Amino acid sequence: MALRNILKLPDETLNKKSRDVTAFDDKLWVLLDDMHDTLEKHDGVGIAAVQVGILRRVIVIDLGDGVIELINPEILHSIGSQRELEGCLSCPDLWGYVVRPDFVKVKSMNRHGKPQFHEADDLLAIAICHEIDHLNGVVFPDVADEMVDKDEAEAERERKPHRKRRKKKVRR
Repeated sequence: MALRNILKLPDETLNKKSRDVTAFDDKLWVLLDDMHDTLEKHDGVGIAAVQVGILRRVIVIDLGDGVIELINPEILHSIGSQRELEGCLSCPDLWGYVVRPDFVKVKSMNRHGKPQFHEADDLLAIAICHEIDHLNGVVFPDVADEMVDKDEAEAERERKPHRKRRKKKVRR
């Protein structure tokens, strides 16, 4: 396993659409493991393969309760909306408010090519939508309704409890 370099804006690769994964092999497994190591090293919540320069539909999310790997993810259903402050490993020192669904149901594949389904709300729903945007060539400043400066972002993050390590299961 190795750490991968994270692409940063204005790298144009971040605005390219990723292609479906068709081979569920050792090369994919190495990518997934490297993405997790890279995410952990940078204390992130989620990372898409495009952020490490690989244009494949692969996402790794870790909210502290275990790694979630989504390959070829597709949102099947969403409910409601939430407006929260977001940042991104590819946009250091940029913060903005983005409206995302309260709840999503997602179909994807696991590393073995088997279908899987996830239901998510709160931070997990935000992370999934944020990373799927990456796969479609969308970076959060493209969809933020308000950008804020670093001081305002830090004040907001202190005002609300740190949500990185919070994950709950939802049944809907």
